[in-house]
This record gives sequence, C-alpha cells and structure tokens, in this order.
Amino acid sequence: MARPGILLKSAALLDQMKAHLATDAGKDLTKKIGLVYQLNIAPKKIGVDEVIYVVDLREGKVTQGAFEGKPDATFSFKDDDFLAIASGKMNPQIAFIRGAMKIKGSLSAAQKFTPDIFPKPSKL
Repeated sequence: MARPGILLKSAALLDQMKAHLATDAGKDLTKKIGLVYQLNIAPKKIGVDEVIYVVDLREGKVTQGAFEGKPDATFSFKDDDFLAIASGKMNPQIAFIRGAMKIKGSLSAAQKFTPDIFPKPSKL
C-alpha cells in the first residue's frame, strides 16, 4: 500500500490518459481493446509503496485505487520503467523478461497493453 504523499512521475501520463480516453481516438481504443488493466506502480522497487491505477478500456476511464472485481491483467512496475514502456523507449516483452515488469492475469490481454494505447507526450 502506498504511503500518503507519494508522487509518481507517471501520474501526469495517467492524467493525460484520462483526457485521451474522452477523445474520438480514445473511444476507438475502448471499442478495439475492451479490457481492464490494473497498474501497480512503485516509486523505487516493485511491491514497495505501490500506487494502484486502473486503466479501464471497457468503460474508457482511468482511476486511482484497486479495481473492484478481477482485471484482465495486472502489471507491476517501477515508476521509471512504466514511463519507459508507455513512451515506447522500452519494449514490454524485454521489460518482462528482465523482470522490470510483472504480469498477473491473461497473457493475451497483457499483449494488447502496448505504447500505442497511451497518448503521445505533449511537447512543453
């Protein structure tokens, strides 16, 4: 369980994801994928002080807190590794093999969790 006040770098990307899912491209994504992912993101070490997010591509929403029910796939990562995967800098399969990402649940659902589902970072 996360300690109060933990700030993740990935929180900004997940906020962008909320807005992205409200767009036409986001709605297409929801129709195409239709799965629920739970993300357990840790500041430094998988399993320690994780902050939990749900990327619900059935309903088209992103929420903080555990999914009520059973997500299609649950991923655990460190904050930096999640950002690297979401931005396409790290291949998800390689992250899994290296132990930078852990997966529970359906592997076929997990394989649809690619950088393509995330909005491209906006240039500041």
